[in-house]
Amino acid sequence: MDDRSEWVALAAGTVVVASDAGNVWFHELGNTPDISPFSVPMTGPGSPLTTALLLNGAIAQGFGKGGCELQESAATLPKYVFNLVGAYHNSRRTPGHFRKAAARFRDIGRPEVSDYLEQHAKEETGHDRLVVKDLRALGLPAEHILESLVPAGVKPLNEYFDGLVEDDYPIGCIGYSYCFESTAALKEKADVDAMQALCPDGIDASRFMRTHSAMGSEVAHVDDLIAFIASLSADDRIRIVQATYETARRIADCLRGEGEMTDADIVAQLQAVAGEPIRLVA
Repeated sequence: MDDRSEWVALAAGTVVVASDAGNVWFHELGNTPDISPFSVPMTGPGSPLTTALLLNGAIAQGFGKGGCELQESAATLPKYVFNLVGAYHNSRRTPGHFRKAAARFRDIGRPEVSDYLEQHAKEETGHDRLVVKDLRALGLPAEHILESLVPAGVKPLNEYFDGLVEDDYPIGCIGYSYCFESTAALKEKADVDAMQALCPDGIDASRFMRTHSAMGSEVAHVDDLIAFIASLSADDRIRIVQATYETARRIADCLRGEGEMTDADIVAQLQAVAGEPIRLVA
């Protein structure tokens, strides 16, 4: 084992390993975990390079086979709207959850974590309103839909986020955030333009997506998150990487479920909560 390696156990028998040479791989402990150097938690300091490798390796493992396809943008306007509804329920939680976690860390004498979460809460405040504006731009009764509809696949994500923040030591919420921000940062202008092209001419309904893409501040947020996480203790980094993996796994489950829905299924759900006909065409 390279003594400059870092590693984190993600699931039963699977460990993600990263070295400061820029390599990342997955190690299976097998039937004799006691002889593996990766069977015990890492204890050394982190670096931005190895931290990024561990975090992104955890996301790749969480998404599993077909991960790239799962992360592709929705190809129809109804799917895009459904994604926006799900994004609303996540972004609405974020500022309050981070402030709650910040208060807990201040109580236990971790002001550096508390300060970071407070700043992150400020940066995320108001993003849920972008979803409202996008839905209104499409002529939809935004508030009524958002109040009444939580997509089934999003519920386990919301519950996981809630549980991380309720924990006595809520460091995992940073991993949850990293997973969402890093995957959003992969969206380029071409992705945003392709989504906007699904909308009727003259309608801007991509405010939320633009903000949560490489066109917005996500790349800077990801770099900042990596630097901050790398500065934390090994135990904190382990917990954050594991939460990142668990978040990616739940996102993948959500996307697979939504991928099985037809546009007609989605429109039917929207109409049921809106109480009026819904027409979504470019």
